Amino acid sequence: MSGRTSAQRGLRGTVYRRGAKWAFMIELAPDPLTGKRRQRAKSGFESEGEAWEALAEANGELRTNTFVASSTRTVAEFFEEWLVNAAMTLKPTSLANYTAFTRAYVVPVIGSRRLQSVEPATLTAFYQHLLTSGRRKRDTDSEMYALWSRSPEDARMGAAEIARRTGVSYSAASNAVRRYRNGKVPLPVDPGLSARTVTSIHVMLRRAFADAVELRYLSTNPATRVRPPRIDRRGHVTWTPQELGRFLAAARSDRFSALWVLLATTGMRRSEAVGAVRSAFDPVAGTLTVVSTRVVVSGRARRSDGKSRRSRRLLGLDPTTVQVLREHLAEQDRERAAFGASYHDEDLMFCWPDGRPLHPGAVSVRFQRIVREAGVPRIRLHDVRHTYATMALRAGVNPKIVSTRLGHATVAFTLDTYTADIPELDQAAAVTISNLFLPPQEPRPTTMFTDPLTEQPPS
Repeated sequence: MSGRTSAQRGLRGTVYRRGAKWAFMIELAPDPLTGKRRQRAKSGFESEGEAWEALAEANGELRTNTFVASSTRTVAEFFEEWLVNAAMTLKPTSLANYTAFTRAYVVPVIGSRRLQSVEPATLTAFYQHLLTSGRRKRDTDSEMYALWSRSPEDARMGAAEIARRTGVSYSAASNAVRRYRNGKVPLPVDPGLSARTVTSIHVMLRRAFADAVELRYLSTNPATRVRPPRIDRRGHVTWTPQELGRFLAAARSDRFSALWVLLATTGMRRSEAVGAVRSAFDPVAGTLTVVSTRVVVSGRARRSDGKSRRSRRLLGLDPTTVQVLREHLAEQDRERAAFGASYHDEDLMFCWPDGRPLHPGAVSVRFQRIVREAGVPRIRLHDVRHTYATMALRAGVNPKIVSTRLGHATVAFTLDTYTADIPELDQAAAVTISNLFLPPQEPRPTTMFTDPLTEQPPS
């Protein structure tokens, strides 16, 4: 073309011949960090007209603020940058999980790809790979069992040697040997990841790629057009009220008996109970405010401000729980006085005699020991929370109240989570609704059949 048309004169950028092909170039705003000049160029067009059309499209993207400069940035490079920036907004547990996902799964599989080459089909194939063969964690249980089972029966390998050879802790090896002696053989480990783990990775990718769109690294978020694998929701394992009572009876002599009562009567999370502070407890009003938590990040316990905004909440306590907490704190005051200046005062409601904080993992281990002593079905500590929720809903407590006390984001989440565990609620609802308009059922009279010839009841 000898000159620009009127439409072309309104475009930002230039079109020029590059060898046998055509190209365009646009001058972009300077780099916000360095102030250096930035350009966007693209070549390989067969004709000058095609180059002008591409330039017009790029101008449209600039006007709508959707323009993305071409980049060779890889997925691995982006996630290295993203994790640093995300650390400013993510909670420590989420950051630790996302860092582990990135290093174990994202970078080894798709890290070398150009970020801008990631398509929905890329992620679909990635998820399928994770589901079928993505597991990277060692199956240490099978390794330990192989060492133990291959040793002579009259001289089985001990926990210390198993721990040394496999690199696990002595505690883990000791528990494993106890299981093997009781006939519990480890089951084969699926080479793929669970659907729940892959879904968690999908959630991370969707968030990361959304940030990439905001940074103009990507024009669209490929994760929003991919469906994560379906999670088969199983019913929660819970105790009956009688089993919970047996557990609490067995826990009366435990140092943290008040902790077990608090978990049972409020449904608090482990992190919330372990992180509970004395200053948030009002024995007169009978309330406890959840203001902080104690979570495990990379094996170490640390204080956090809760799982979500809804996690911070005021919990009403029953008189028995209030009295149990009063007695527990009175004993704690005596311990503080005995330790004097060497007492580690962090205002914690539950701690060791010298005030040092509890490790959440140690609380779970202690819980399982009392479960064995009580002779009740084995459940996880978190299942006490599920037990509380199902008992409350069965007792007819308003779902909104149950949801608020549990610190859930919505009532819908509470009902979706627990309704399947309580099928009798559905049956009760059917009866209640039908009674509004259907007459009560009366017993039907028994029909007496007669002989068709004699019209008499059959003999």
